[in-house]
Amino acid sequence: MTFAEASRTVFVVACILLAGVCHAAEPIEIPLWTDGAPGTEGHRDEATQLVKGHEQEGWITNIHNPSLTVYLPEPSAATGAAIVIAPGGGHQFLAIQHEGYQVAEYLAAHGIAGLVLKYRCYRQQGSPYKREDAIADGERAMRTVRSRADEWHIKPDRIGFLGFSAGGDLTFAVTQNSDAGDSAAAEPIDRISSRPDFQVPVYPGGLDRNPPEFSSETPPTLLICAVDDNIAAKVPDAFQALRKAKVPVELHIYGSGGHGFGMHPGDHAVNHWPDRLYDWMHDRGLLEK
Repeated sequence: MTFAEASRTVFVVACILLAGVCHAAEPIEIPLWTDGAPGTEGHRDEATQLVKGHEQEGWITNIHNPSLTVYLPEPSAATGAAIVIAPGGGHQFLAIQHEGYQVAEYLAAHGIAGLVLKYRCYRQQGSPYKREDAIADGERAMRTVRSRADEWHIKPDRIGFLGFSAGGDLTFAVTQNSDAGDSAAAEPIDRISSRPDFQVPVYPGGLDRNPPEFSSETPPTLLICAVDDNIAAKVPDAFQALRKAKVPVELHIYGSGGHGFGMHPGDHAVNHWPDRLYDWMHDRGLLEK
């Protein structure tokens, strides 16, 4: 083989490999309701907006068309586990980059399907929505993932819900309000369970305003926060309440990190919380192929 031929071969192989990587990294966004979510009439044509002053961070608001952005791992690496990710933002906006897409990319790279939820923000100024609408989006997301489990190479009993700050509040609410599905429902998707198989509230907010209720039916829970976070100061109380309810629970409190640390590169311990999530899932048998 001549040098030119060898170079062409290397080039072709590189292109094939690059195409495969690009294909694996390309997320898809799907609406939770094909014909629009109930209660969004009159607003469905309004575009999602970047929050003024936070364009660089990618904060978004004015969400009227709830959706999932799906990051799937390479089929050969897929563990069958999946996590719906709810970014935070005080129910006024969504910090969808460092508390959404970047987390999903990490999960997909580790064999876990990451599904970023755009849910309605009921505390946005002038919002026509209520807390129940955000919860409905979360439950619909769970049903949607289960309905497409075969297509996405997901095991329907390995689907969790992870949320940051207000998304952590939503995580607790979705779990608490979830159901096994209505077998008599006219729409097939409503016959599917909305219950998360595990939950991961990360520096959850709203523990004072909307204290969650726990029981023996509450799924396994991983709690993550930092000690210098006043908003999530009640997380240790939630940990004790979960223990009292006999729920399998683990708690990681970092010595620093504050509120909203999300997913950022760095060499501080708090920057490696996704690895603790992976370890916890491994220990619970959620990553066995």
